[in-house]
Amino acid sequence: MTCTIDKILADAKTLLERLKDHDNAAESLIEQSTTLSKRVEDMKEAGTALPEKEIPSKLDRICEMGEVMRVAVHLDDQQFLNLQEKLAQLELENKELKELLSISKGPADVNKEETTENKSQLQN
Repeated sequence: MTCTIDKILADAKTLLERLKDHDNAAESLIEQSTTLSKRVEDMKEAGTALPEKEIPSKLDRICEMGEVMRVAVHLDDQQFLNLQEKLAQLELENKELKELLSISKGPADVNKEETTENKSQLQN
């Protein structure tokens, strides 16, 4: 069971890293959009604006990329929440199983097991 919890924690860390990557990519898209808008304004001021056909197509493309990033972030968020929920369930199950084990073994055996667990955790 510990292996499963470790895997879930590793997956959660991976998802968090991916979420950060998506967040950075979304920020980059916003920066690109701002830069493009500024360039368009600067070109209009200088009298050399982009042809009217290019502006909407570029803005549409940026909007499409932003929407794709939003969907990806939403999917990653959902997967991360599912992993957190599964982790909480496994931790609760683990706690309940330990309680059942302590009831079945009695107080003397539980103290021996806790000492063994503490030693193994200190070694890791």
